[in-house]
Amino acid sequence: MHDHPISHLSDIDRRTFLRASGLAMGSLFLSGLFPSEAISAPTVSLPGFAAFAEKVKVFKNSKYYLIESDGLPDHGMMVGIKSWQQQIPTPHPYSGTNAWSVPITPVISKTPISAKNHFLRGAIAIAVNGVPIFNALNNRGDDAYLAGELDDWGGHCGRADDYHYHVAPFHLQAIVGTKVPIAYALDGFPIYGEKEIDGKKVTGLDEFNGHFDSKKKYHYHGTKGFPYINGGFKGVVSEIDGQVSPQAATKGFRPAGTPLRGASITGFTRLAPESYMLEYTLNSQVYQIEYKANLSNVEMNFKNPDGSIRREVYTRK
Repeated sequence: MHDHPISHLSDIDRRTFLRASGLAMGSLFLSGLFPSEAISAPTVSLPGFAAFAEKVKVFKNSKYYLIESDGLPDHGMMVGIKSWQQQIPTPHPYSGTNAWSVPITPVISKTPISAKNHFLRGAIAIAVNGVPIFNALNNRGDDAYLAGELDDWGGHCGRADDYHYHVAPFHLQAIVGTKVPIAYALDGFPIYGEKEIDGKKVTGLDEFNGHFDSKKKYHYHGTKGFPYINGGFKGVVSEIDGQVSPQAATKGFRPAGTPLRGASITGFTRLAPESYMLEYTLNSQVYQIEYKANLSNVEMNFKNPDGSIRREVYTRK
């Protein structure tokens, strides 16, 4: 499970603000007070994200690329999890001042930081489909993959019902190819898949799963073995309260779930826009959670094998 304290200022609708205040004055105000805020309306190009342009937007200010998404991938979710804390995937407002911040000009650190005993909370990278990527170790320090916590795509949900990966999303390679990154670490360096951009085998990775190319440019690679993704940061980052800062925030709308021992998630279906059904088995019986979720409300119907239904409704703030 994951605890994500709010580390950004309260969300502001950029476009509404700029229309009300005027583009020039709005840009000056935002660039001065909100370093994580995009200051111009047009999106920018960042290799890898183009394939997901309908759902994921990239802006930038003087220091950061700002990645906006709702955190939900187009692929299936949750199926395959055998250690589950009763969380479900819901959209989150990773936008405006709560966008993911990726340095435009990454800098090699004089004192790189390993993820083995740091960054056990929050994201350490952002995939090109707009899904955050967390440390391979969960916030208890256990390998989330080996613990059976991850689905068939390498993800699961945190305490705020926020979906994220804990391993490299290699499945994105089939969409974006091998010549562009599948993710970006939050120090700004790109993360590639299992091969170099020229198709050659990856060799000579350091403890952070990275190395320099022939042009002396640093990048990371995903691997099938630990640490699976960037194993820390070769680049300069700031760590506050055990996570990278700046960090997009998630906010829970219901009490945190507890482990449901013996449960396995066997199905996840998109019934309609904003409508889903999660199916799990427990003691050889099938249970379902049918729910509707958007950024304002969540309605959940818990369906038991005996036909009884428990309903929960939440307003998101």
